[in-house]
Amino acid sequence: MGLLTRFERLHGEAKRSKSIRRFAVFCRVVLAAGFIPAGMVKVMGDRFTALPSNHPLGHYFDALFLTRYYYTFIGVGQLTAALLLLIPRTALVGAMLYFPIILNIWVLSSATRFNGTRLTTLMLLANLFLLVWDQDRLQHLLARRPPVDDQHLPVGTSKLPIWFFGFVLAAVVSVIAVDDSLYPIRPGNEPAECTNGCKSRRSPAACQNFCDCIYNEGHPLQRCLDGYR
Repeated sequence: MGLLTRFERLHGEAKRSKSIRRFAVFCRVVLAAGFIPAGMVKVMGDRFTALPSNHPLGHYFDALFLTRYYYTFIGVGQLTAALLLLIPRTALVGAMLYFPIILNIWVLSSATRFNGTRLTTLMLLANLFLLVWDQDRLQHLLARRPPVDDQHLPVGTSKLPIWFFGFVLAAVVSVIAVDDSLYPIRPGNEPAECTNGCKSRRSPAACQNFCDCIYNEGHPLQRCLDGYR
């Protein structure tokens, strides 16, 4: 049995699971809830975050806010993706539109060592799950293969959920553990958050200098990291 055939059989078994179906709906709702407030803020023309301008990500959001209609365009894209996710018939299109946006946010938050990187990582994984969940419809769009009508699949006959949700739990724990160990220091979301963690570090003075470099002197993140090292 080929790898593709095994995947399609596993995918079909997952489609028959009532609990995994509910998990897919949960992912759609949560992802939409993450983009609706963020998109509304941009469409209304308000500043997206309270991060100070000297924060690495604050620099970016200040510049993004000043782009005017590009800032609004991003908000419209987020709202569109969120609303499409909430409608069952357009959920796949919403997931496809959502993916490049959340991928960009994930890379940005990782590059700036933002404290919300864990959340954006989980959102990215949830988005990937939705794309895999509707991979039969995705194949239909890309290769014109007839989609499987999962509404007529027998529900509740799968024994997969125990393994599936064990994998989901392991993924969440792994994201938290890797995120904690990946970066030795972060600027935090405000000066106090950055300096409060200095006492527990091997070199509190170096940590304090890093926070001063970011928030008081306003230097680029990489320069402050080089000084810390």
